[in-house]
Amino acid sequence: MELCYQLPVLPLDRPVPKHVLSRRGAISFSSSSSLFGAPDPRQLSQRRGAISYDSSDQTALYIRMLAVTNKTIKSSFVFTPDVRVRSQVGFEPERRGSHPYLGVDFRTLHSRAESAGSIPARRIRRLFSFQRHLLSSRLLRGAPHLNPLHILDEDYCGQAKCMLEKVGSWNFDIFLFDRLTNGNSLVFLTFHLLSQYGLIELFQLDMVKVRRFLVLVQEDYHNQNPYHNAVHAADVTQAMHCYLREPKLAQSLTSFDILLGLLAAATHDLDHPGVNQPFLIKTNHYLAALYRNTSVLENHHWRSAVGLLRETELFSHLPAEDSLSIERQLGSLILATDISRQNEYLSRFRTHLDENDLNLGNASHRHFVLQMALKCADICNPCRPWELSKQWSEKVTEEFFHQGDIEKKLKLEISPLCDSEANTIASVQIGFMTYVVEPLFAEWARFSDTRLSQTMLGHLGLNKASWSTMEPEASGSSEDGESDPARSSEEPSSRALTQGSPES
Repeated sequence: MELCYQLPVLPLDRPVPKHVLSRRGAISFSSSSSLFGAPDPRQLSQRRGAISYDSSDQTALYIRMLAVTNKTIKSSFVFTPDVRVRSQVGFEPERRGSHPYLGVDFRTLHSRAESAGSIPARRIRRLFSFQRHLLSSRLLRGAPHLNPLHILDEDYCGQAKCMLEKVGSWNFDIFLFDRLTNGNSLVFLTFHLLSQYGLIELFQLDMVKVRRFLVLVQEDYHNQNPYHNAVHAADVTQAMHCYLREPKLAQSLTSFDILLGLLAAATHDLDHPGVNQPFLIKTNHYLAALYRNTSVLENHHWRSAVGLLRETELFSHLPAEDSLSIERQLGSLILATDISRQNEYLSRFRTHLDENDLNLGNASHRHFVLQMALKCADICNPCRPWELSKQWSEKVTEEFFHQGDIEKKLKLEISPLCDSEANTIASVQIGFMTYVVEPLFAEWARFSDTRLSQTMLGHLGLNKASWSTMEPEASGSSEDGESDPARSSEEPSSRALTQGSPES
């Protein structure tokens, strides 16, 4: 699939070599008219992912992701009442299973606004593309493209590939990688890891289905969320990869375990609304009623992930019992990220370590370790280098405070840590590190006493000290033996983190 993103340099008067035509790419050169007036892909080629070439037009480039079938499935897929198909303004409400394609005509991209306005709305279909949101919204609004779309920019792809060579580094800058991939870090990184572990070949996964699944996962994250977005999911997936490479896990985990761990990391916050569970409950949100006020968001993330798995038929070639097993165990991993159950999992982990009875030859024990690894990956931001950790801290606090502003407008009780007038970024982070992050990573270091664990604890201590210098009253002590009011107020707020933090 590399061919999809790095075009070979070919003169327009030469035919495409046969070895290129035989690849499962998604590239076709065509002289067809307009962006949404492209011909039926079946007229261009009968085989999936084939490449066709037409030298009569040197400015038109069409990128196609052709799927197994061209049939339009009219019926909507429903896994639970939670799984639903959302349509964009200007798009016909057809399900994703219709396998549409994307045509990119650079004459259209750089034309004036009025040229886009002449496109009949009825001919617009849901775009299967990394650029769907950006491209479709701008075209439908008739807005000119001020910045070039680096869809196939070789320089950007080259730098991104160089970064992927160091994807196992704890200093991996996911923000830079997201920029280099034009906002597609989750798709690129997860696909790379699935390939690197040999999971695509081992489980005989269709690469077109894998791509389609990852694209749908990425676009179901809400990019308007400052924190719970696709970049966070990519960051958690990269952290999970680092943990999977730790000696104890690398020597014990099966390929099935690794597949589950990566999929769970990529989907663990799927369709996160940017508010926490208590907010959903006190606003009588339908998700709270659907899941009976129990692990509301985590259940939603899990069911949404299963919906996409079934919709893309990613595991349809496997026996039914294996597919169901993947769905159940995926749910078990995602549900473990519920921070309101933090003490439950931490106590169980500590007991295993105290009794030294973790047997990674046992499937249930391996699964439990995967749960703990995902929990660590989910809240590992304070353990990153300061330059990265600080950005995440600012983003998550922005999301907290945004929820608090909504609660003020609705005249609801403001959730802990969400009041921008009573909290600062420093106070929120110091409390979170002290009462949530440090206990978890201290136990993880007991389980996996490696250089990575010591590095994470070192960054955690330095980051906490950095925030303390910005919030001196948090670490100061009052005179005459009186307790520090700042710390006293910090403790209940921090305990509330494990009872429904906005990070849950």
